[in-house]
Amino acid sequence: MKDWKDAYLADLAELQRGFDITKAQQHDGTVPIISSSGISSFHNQAKCKAPGVITGRKGTLGKVFYSPIDYWPHDTTLWIKNYKSNSPRYTYYFLQLLKLESYDVGASNPTLNRNHIHKLKIRLPRPGIQRKIAAVLSAYDDLIENNNRRIAILEKMAEELYREWFVRLRFPGHEKVKIVKGVPEGWEVKDSLAVFHVLGGGTPKTENPAFWDGDIPFFTPKDSHTGYFANVTEKSITPSGLESCNSKLYGKNTIFITARGTVGNIVLALRPMAMNQSCYALVPKSGKHIYFHFLSMRNAVNIIKGTANSGVFDNIITDSFKQIKLFQPQEKLMGSFSDKASRIMDQIENIVGKNTLLTTSRDRLLSRLMSGKIDVENMDIRFPESMKEEGVAHA
Repeated sequence: MKDWKDAYLADLAELQRGFDITKAQQHDGTVPIISSSGISSFHNQAKCKAPGVITGRKGTLGKVFYSPIDYWPHDTTLWIKNYKSNSPRYTYYFLQLLKLESYDVGASNPTLNRNHIHKLKIRLPRPGIQRKIAAVLSAYDDLIENNNRRIAILEKMAEELYREWFVRLRFPGHEKVKIVKGVPEGWEVKDSLAVFHVLGGGTPKTENPAFWDGDIPFFTPKDSHTGYFANVTEKSITPSGLESCNSKLYGKNTIFITARGTVGNIVLALRPMAMNQSCYALVPKSGKHIYFHFLSMRNAVNIIKGTANSGVFDNIITDSFKQIKLFQPQEKLMGSFSDKASRIMDQIENIVGKNTLLTTSRDRLLSRLMSGKIDVENMDIRFPESMKEEGVAHA
């Protein structure tokens, strides 16, 4: 620990409030506007030079973002104005460890006071050690990001396969099928309530600690995203917590759709999960062809989302599903599609699982490296090419 010293957060970096900008003031460009929850839009002018480290000042606290390109930090954020000769990448990782959400000083709206956190006492290594720590953690993040790019490609392949068969109607044997009023002969158009069991969730009492921090993932709109699979949740509950609320333990490959907050996000549960009351669980009544039904629902919802003033997804209730119409082809065709789609979805599931392991390993390393418990000078971390392809790290 001779290369570490007692310091204050202000010795690591000087935080500065971001800059306000309205939607009307923005112009098309490639400069990310970073809000307290991440990139919110793009503009044609930057306020700050890269590299940038940004965290939430108001609204969403605790998340930390790194920008490798020039950027615009929104008024809802704090950004690093001066790194004090420290490593920007190390600063990014260090702020993640601080759990800044715990320093909320807002009365009604979560707020982070930079003058308050500048006074936090920390242990600070010399810049050379900082760069080595950042290099180790960046190796994990680079591999995770590479896997994310592979996931995005595979998701696009699955989406294109669905659109080719069921939107463009170029399914196997389509040349011999008549189209009657826009629908292939033998197909049906049903509303979602006729296709799915629409099930609800609930939340255990938050004041009872016996209900929380168990082994059961607890899905909420905060855990939704634009990808296909949900594997990790922000919160978890215990068996007694599950018994005390209105949620079932929904099995793997249950379709979750968010009904409030970020409305209309659709994901598949990668493992059994409970769910809060701001979502619905969709289970095909047929009990089969989950990937067909998942992609069918995503496609239909994306179409409605793109319709101006549709109003359907302002707040989803059970009757909203009557407005979501779905093609239902013959059983044989759904089965054939599911067989092809499963080969893609299995690859996505595998990479998502490996990324979860990589993230867990990185987060464990983060706390140990930042505390000096690991001698980074003698640490050797390698990612062989074969392991990169499988998303596995050996340290």
